[in-house]
Amino acid sequence: MAGMLYLCATPIGNLEDVTLRVLRILEEVDVIAAEDTRQSIKLLNRYEIKTPLVSYHEHNKIEKTPVLVKRMLSGNSIALVTDAGTPAISDPGEDLVRACYEAGIEVTSLPGASAVITALTLSGMTARRFTFEGFLPIDKKERTPVLERLAATTCTTIFYEAPHRLKKTLSLLAEAAGAGRKMAVVRELTKKHESVLQMTIGEAILYYEDNEPKGEFVLVLDGADEKEQKRQEQEQWKKMSLEEHMDVYMEQGMAKKEAMKAVAKDRGVSKRDIYAQLLK
Repeated sequence: MAGMLYLCATPIGNLEDVTLRVLRILEEVDVIAAEDTRQSIKLLNRYEIKTPLVSYHEHNKIEKTPVLVKRMLSGNSIALVTDAGTPAISDPGEDLVRACYEAGIEVTSLPGASAVITALTLSGMTARRFTFEGFLPIDKKERTPVLERLAATTCTTIFYEAPHRLKKTLSLLAEAAGAGRKMAVVRELTKKHESVLQMTIGEAILYYEDNEPKGEFVLVLDGADEKEQKRQEQEQWKKMSLEEHMDVYMEQGMAKKEAMKAVAKDRGVSKRDIYAQLLK
């Protein structure tokens, strides 16, 4: 019988933030696949777990994935852990999960610490709708569409960032979303120097001109104001003549009555107003 893959969430800072179930599985599996064995050994030593460790990270996943899959097919069970938090979130764990499903190997996830959710709950930003973008891409072609979405999105957006890239990232966010957009700069989650700074992007830029960034950061960016977004959209439509606006919908095959209704909604007025203006 094939073994199983366990995705084990590990602490993001404080070693006490590990579940009893994760500790039991780490002790019971045949091997632990770790993103950084030097980091994971600290947790294992703390709880006196002697299970063998193997490395599995972005730079060796191509050759290691089939090796681990073969071991599970032969009956071994494997626990996958990342440096901190939940595997498969901004790490190569998703590749191993996909390979397991393709090979018919059972996979389960043991919930626990996650920097995304922890930062969101601390931020004070709305949590009803949010987007997780991970690290902002270094490549400009990949980064541009991510930043372009920020100007229009009304949901909270979450980024990870390293200290040496923080200042540049804040400048890019200001260009894309405006320096006045609210955000929370969450730093060193669950650790001794954990901090949450609620400010605008512009204020964050000024703050880190005088304070050198240190530690690991999660940036929680407020969404665009929905009312302001709607007002701007209405202003854009009003730059078009009423007849041109009607033509936009009628050329799509709408009946005149339905087109008038759509135009009224776009401009934030009643259908009666549109009808009266068209009569003139």
